[in-house]
This record gives sequence, C-alpha cells and structure tokens, in this order.
Amino acid sequence: MSTANQFESIVSEHYEPLYRFAMSLTRQDSDARDLTQQTFYVWATKGHQLRDVSKVKTWLFTTLHRAFLMGRRKETRFTHQDLETVSDELPALSPELARVADYSEVLHALGRLDEVYQGAVALFYLEDCSYKEIAHILNVPEGTVKSRIARGIRQLRAILLSDDDVSGRACVERTLSPSAVQEHLAHF
Repeated sequence: MSTANQFESIVSEHYEPLYRFAMSLTRQDSDARDLTQQTFYVWATKGHQLRDVSKVKTWLFTTLHRAFLMGRRKETRFTHQDLETVSDELPALSPELARVADYSEVLHALGRLDEVYQGAVALFYLEDCSYKEIAHILNVPEGTVKSRIARGIRQLRAILLSDDDVSGRACVERTLSPSAVQEHLAHF
C-alpha cells in the first residue's frame, strides 16, 4: 500500500472517533475539528517514526490528548472574548441536534466533569478504548484509569442529578448505565 493510500486509510478509519473524543474534550465543533486536523498533520509529518503500525489508534489519541492539554495551557495565559460579542460566529443548531436534547445534556454534563476525569470517561465510553489503551494515551497507570472512570461517572451522576429541572432527572434515569452513556455520547 502506498504512503498516500495508507494515510487516507488511517484518516478514514480514525477521523470520526478522534473527532468525537476531541468534541468531548473541547465541547466546540471548531476546536474539535482543529484538534483532529492537527493530529493528522502530526501523523503526516511524524507517523513514519511509529515502528508498530498496529498502535496507530493509540498514537493518534495520545497525540490529540497532548495537543488538547497544550492548548489548555495556552488558554490559561490569554484572555477569552465574551460570549455575547462572538455570538454571531457560533455555529447554528441543526434540527437533528435539536431532536437529541438528552444527548446534549449528557455531553454538556461530560464537559462539566473535572478535567482529570473527562479524558478517561470519554475514551472509555465514546471510543471503546480498553483500560490499557487509555492508560497509554493518558500516560497514567491502569488503576488510575479505573478510578478516574469510576469517579468521573459518579461525578457525572451528581451533575445530572443536581439539575433542578425535571428533564435533567429524566435524562439521568435513562442514561447513567454504562451502555446508555456510551449510546448517548456516540452521537457526538
């Protein structure tokens, strides 16, 4: 397989899962797309250094996560614009997204998790990564991954249950089983 075909194959296979992971981290379409593109740019320039091609998925997720963390560090150094001043630049809500309000509630709650839990929970439920893969991507021991997922799910329940509106409670009742969380988040 030629290098160009191999690159296209990797992009085809991993773009959507990487985008979903980026979306779970950034909660903004443009930032998620930028992170995903940056990840494939790094793959295009440095991917040849990977000795074991079977580890492409882990390498890509690790690269995306590191790019996200570097971006977060930069964000803390610079001021942000007020939402009201840039509201015209925000993407419009499509009718399809409007029909999946429960999904957006869960995704929003995922975005409110402590940052330390977000990556592990998103990789586990969105991308079906194993504990071992997550440990490698996040560069932490497997035991830490397990505890972060457990604590993240506990925090996710608390966030969803703390909403005062009935829809939040209904969402919690329907969505907090691991398979339901995965099903809801997989749509983003």
